[in-house]
Amino acid sequence: MARYDLAVVGGGVSGLSLAWRAARDGRSVILLERSPRLGGCVRTERTDGGYWFELGAHTAYNSYGAFLDLAVASGLRDAVVERGPARARFGLLRQGEARWLTPPRVLLELGWLEAAVHLPAGLLASRRGQTLYSHFSRLLGRRNYDRVLGPFLSAVPSQRADGFPLEGPGSLFKKRPRRAGFPRSFGFRDGLQSVCDAAGRTEGIAVERGVEVTGLARGGPGFTVSVAGGRTIEASLAALAVPADAAAPLLRGDFPELAALVARVGTATVESVGVVLPRERCWMPECAFLVPVDDSFFSCVTRDPFPDPSRRAFAFHFRPTTTREERLARVLEVLRAGERDLLHLAEARVVLPAPALGHGELVAEIDRCLAPTRLALTGNYFDGLAIEDCAGRSEREWRRLSR
Repeated sequence: MARYDLAVVGGGVSGLSLAWRAARDGRSVILLERSPRLGGCVRTERTDGGYWFELGAHTAYNSYGAFLDLAVASGLRDAVVERGPARARFGLLRQGEARWLTPPRVLLELGWLEAAVHLPAGLLASRRGQTLYSHFSRLLGRRNYDRVLGPFLSAVPSQRADGFPLEGPGSLFKKRPRRAGFPRSFGFRDGLQSVCDAAGRTEGIAVERGVEVTGLARGGPGFTVSVAGGRTIEASLAALAVPADAAAPLLRGDFPELAALVARVGTATVESVGVVLPRERCWMPECAFLVPVDDSFFSCVTRDPFPDPSRRAFAFHFRPTTTREERLARVLEVLRAGERDLLHLAEARVVLPAPALGHGELVAEIDRCLAPTRLALTGNYFDGLAIEDCAGRSEREWRRLSR
């Protein structure tokens, strides 16, 4: 039976960040990932000839300190690529018509009479206990929210964001210190997933892909991890870095209270379709993204901030109620293209957390249960969905375990 200092279940940014910090501190680590690839919600799709585009998370920022720690330590400091001019243009798609905007021009889309009526009282109102919808509809008016702001906010997590908490754990926007020496927003020469791939090669981390973990139990001085096929792994410390709906069943046996709390985290399924087109077949001006109002998809994110002379790529993030045929038909309709124009087609399904009011209190309860244990829980269902939320949570969890 193999024995390690730490067993990490899940090879996304959260699991890799925690595993890297443990290995850096001299611990022996095994990381078990169900998928054949590392990265989790960071998914860089690669095509022939070295072209790539993001089908999951799309951008990193110089406020992502914990994630930058991982990238730099993995040898990718010189692979950072600043996003180009297309980052400043985006589209608003309403009733088949696209309006091309820059951040200041978004204000022109608002109904200013409605905004003027609501703004004075909205500015004075308390933000405590508010959702995105309750706060911003009170600030700008419900029609302005539904027609303009709501679609943009929902495009960020690729799901309806009205019920997200305005502040605290689970919120979309957080103030973080910026790191000098890095562009404000950037990617990597071979895509964001290159950070995950490089981190998986860290000395001291044994990575196993395509492994189905079937059980986690207290055993001896630590834990016993069971995998499909009957094999078991022993570790002094353990970490679950998998989505909430996958973590809860693994906790149920020896950690029933934790399992019940984690099971309360709401989730949303996102269906993504990514396509590559010859540059000459693209009608859209170069832009960062296209946001629809009342459509079957939440956003279309482009690779245009990292331009290529001959190709352009688009990632559409759809509501889960659509069929595969409907998704592909809508992609082709928006791009004004035919199937024969596609140089590459990729599809992915991901289950994301859908935090609601009270999420901060739920996280606090989870942390209270974790405090006396040698078990870590990390992922995108704690602080928020951003890459830095995941890496930052793992940093704090390793600090707790290593004490």
